[in-house]
Amino acid sequence: MSRPVLILCAHGTANPQGQQVVSTLHVLVRDARPDLQVELAYVDVQRPSVVDVVAEWAPVAPEVVVVPVLLATGYHVQVDIADAVVPFENARSAAPLGPDPVLSEILAERIDAGGLKPDDAVVVAAAGSSRPDARYAPEQAARELAERLGREVTVGFGASARPTVPEAVEAVRQGHPRVVIAAYLLAPGYFHDQLHQAGADVVTAPLGADPRLAELIVRRFEESR
Repeated sequence: MSRPVLILCAHGTANPQGQQVVSTLHVLVRDARPDLQVELAYVDVQRPSVVDVVAEWAPVAPEVVVVPVLLATGYHVQVDIADAVVPFENARSAAPLGPDPVLSEILAERIDAGGLKPDDAVVVAAAGSSRPDARYAPEQAARELAERLGREVTVGFGASARPTVPEAVEAVRQGHPRVVIAAYLLAPGYFHDQLHQAGADVVTAPLGADPRLAELIVRRFEESR
């Protein structure tokens, strides 16, 4: 086989809408780069696993690049995906999608669609990780979002990090008539469902299958070469 292989590696979800987001991104990337063999893999919940997909293609392709369709670094990037590529000299991992200004750009659009008001407080809600360096991407998104919106933006986490999203919402509630949660999440699923129980007045849609994310996936592929 002469074509390089780009593997989109997502977390995986049981939510059909979340599955469709990743499937649509797969199609967008495949259509944008017909010169590549574009495959899908997952680190959890869904199959095929990233280990299996890398092992299938690395022996027959000139190069294999796994692009983490994840919004921050963390265990899945640093362990699961890293372990999948390390046995093969022609396989490597690209950087995850976050941080990148395109993410805060889409977040700002999702907030605007939710009807942001001048006195609203804004909390960026990320999935969270036990790894400290995983905080950087959502915190950078919050800084960029604050510049775009002209107001303070805080961060809350769904799991394994503090403050939790409910704690962040409570902390900014005083002095603001409403709190808006900006979902720093790729797709519908468990974490997005939990945001509706966090005490905010508005929860934005996830980033979704935005064509700019497909462009970012391709960019991460090219940056790794």
